Amino acid sequence: MYKDVRFVCLQRCLEEFLSRFEWNRSEVLGLAKETCTHCLGFGMRDNGNTGAPSPCNCVFRAIFRACYHRFRYLVKTEKHISRTRMEHTNGKEQRLAWGRRDEEYIADFCIVARRNLTASEHKLFRFHFLLGADWKLCCRQLKMNRGDFFHEVYRIQAKLGRVLRELRPYSLFPLDEYFGGAVRGAPPRRTPTVVEMPVLKRRRLDPPLRKVA
Repeated sequence: MYKDVRFVCLQRCLEEFLSRFEWNRSEVLGLAKETCTHCLGFGMRDNGNTGAPSPCNCVFRAIFRACYHRFRYLVKTEKHISRTRMEHTNGKEQRLAWGRRDEEYIADFCIVARRNLTASEHKLFRFHFLLGADWKLCCRQLKMNRGDFFHEVYRIQAKLGRVLRELRPYSLFPLDEYFGGAVRGAPPRRTPTVVEMPVLKRRRLDPPLRKVA
């Protein structure tokens, strides 16, 4: 029993490690802020704990703002403009299913925020980003000053920006992939190549000649 539980834990750790998102400079360069004092506009900075380069918070905030602007646009759009689309579903059998991608994006954005934020963070997120309250009203309702409010907003943007990009199996960013209907199925299994060795014919060895006395 102990060995089975240990094997399951090791398998989950291995799957989590293999599914970890890998950031590169070509992806963060266009999202980085030119006047950022941490990454100097390159989008990557050295991590103090591991020493490996990691994306800057300005990149995460840019991702969040792009997703949030699309969220606000879809919420304000009239409902009769939204349409139902036939899309491919992921799985062994590629099937077609009807879906409303605009409404699904709105639901996914809210669900991701609720699952990855704490109770206090989600309360501020709901007041400021979902209900549209300004900083004065949020400070009065949440009993916080102006500086703490904006620092908390920046932390929420960076936290959700990372989650929106690293979300598995389907991320909400880039937006063109989400609304374009990109299907990412399981990678095909590679069958091991069998190398056929040439058949060597055995030579018939003649018996040694006997010496004649």
